[in-house]
Amino acid sequence: MQRQALAGERTWQLVTSLVTEVGPRFAGTPGDAQSIAWAERALREAGFDRVWTEPVTVPRWIRGTATAEILAPHARRLEVVALGGSGSTPPGGIEAEVVEVFDVEALEALPEGALAGRIAFLSRPMEQRADWTGYGEAVPIRSRGPAVAARKGALATLIRSVAIGPDRFPHTGATRWEEGTSPAPTAALAVPDAELLHRQLAAGAPVRMRLVIENEHAGEAVSANVIGEFRGRERPGEVVLLVAHRDSWDIAPGAQDNGTGVATMIEAARLAATASRQGPRRTLRVLLTANEEFGLSGARAYAAAHAAETGSIVLATESDQGGGRAHGLLVNFAAEDAAASGELAALLAPLGVALRSGEAGGGADLSPLAPLGVPLVDLDLERARYFEVHHTINDTLERVVPADLRQATAAWATVAWWGAQRAERLRSRPPQPQ
Repeated sequence: MQRQALAGERTWQLVTSLVTEVGPRFAGTPGDAQSIAWAERALREAGFDRVWTEPVTVPRWIRGTATAEILAPHARRLEVVALGGSGSTPPGGIEAEVVEVFDVEALEALPEGALAGRIAFLSRPMEQRADWTGYGEAVPIRSRGPAVAARKGALATLIRSVAIGPDRFPHTGATRWEEGTSPAPTAALAVPDAELLHRQLAAGAPVRMRLVIENEHAGEAVSANVIGEFRGRERPGEVVLLVAHRDSWDIAPGAQDNGTGVATMIEAARLAATASRQGPRRTLRVLLTANEEFGLSGARAYAAAHAAETGSIVLATESDQGGGRAHGLLVNFAAEDAAASGELAALLAPLGVALRSGEAGGGADLSPLAPLGVPLVDLDLERARYFEVHHTINDTLERVVPADLRQATAAWATVAWWGAQRAERLRSRPPQPQ
């Protein structure tokens, strides 16, 4: 099975098809609807025994114009992109002085009204690390910062893109607004432009800017989770759950985020199911969720609709890290199954995947299920350059390395096969408080 994955082209063909035939797949858009039909077709063509959809209500946010221009100390057009959920400036935009604040903690420490009549600029950089910690530490300036800045009186908020690399592509992403408040205009600056703004402000001269942001909050739409199963021959009621989000941001074809994840999970399940002539012992289920990017709508809907089945999930794993090579394994098993991690690590060792310390978290789309005690497996993928294209117009097929994608597919197929064929089922962990 591993040799077949390493020599195969199906994962590459799937991601190529998705980004070429469908392209951007933002929730509630025509691309979202097209990707539902694409996913149903891809699962059927892969030979899944059963394929179905489950409706999901998603928010509709429509991107409009976003421009930013420094007026003083000298004129300079900046590269910006509105953050998902951003409000709008008044017609014609705003002109205001810019105030730099490092991060959310520094924002919270400001007195109420401290940013009145000004544009807040959150400048915390993202550190490049081998794991997700650099992203996790920087992302609050995007997810929470604009709401806090608005509470402190800011007319609008600009953030340094949560990204690495010198490319002049701004990175979008979702921001959250406090209940009962109206979304304020907010956008991300490309990293080089954020650096320029930081240097200008550090020099001490006032920086004045013109900002135009126009978006529309358009209610709700109906999307869908797309699900496929290879039915287990002996224990069909025990499920190995493979998850990837089907959507992408509206500005990107979403090759790395998350076309590679969709393609990998479809092909990993197919390889695991067909590795034996008899088929899998347990059911292999692929869940392609709606709207991970702008609110986890599909993940929450699936958890609610399948709450009674949680105890039947013997293993769950998620692919949402791009198409890099797998190199690390983390698990979160019940104490009684601690030795099982060694079994899985031994199977993955020929692929260069090593067991790591720490516990699997499951990823965003498994976050509603993880606290319920579902056994989790995470594969760490190499992502040295992933955050150069994450949530940008540059997340294209050309950034995917076919050999790396084949290796990751082999690793996930191994996880799926092991979970489906292992003689003893993995036990649920004690539920965690939510």
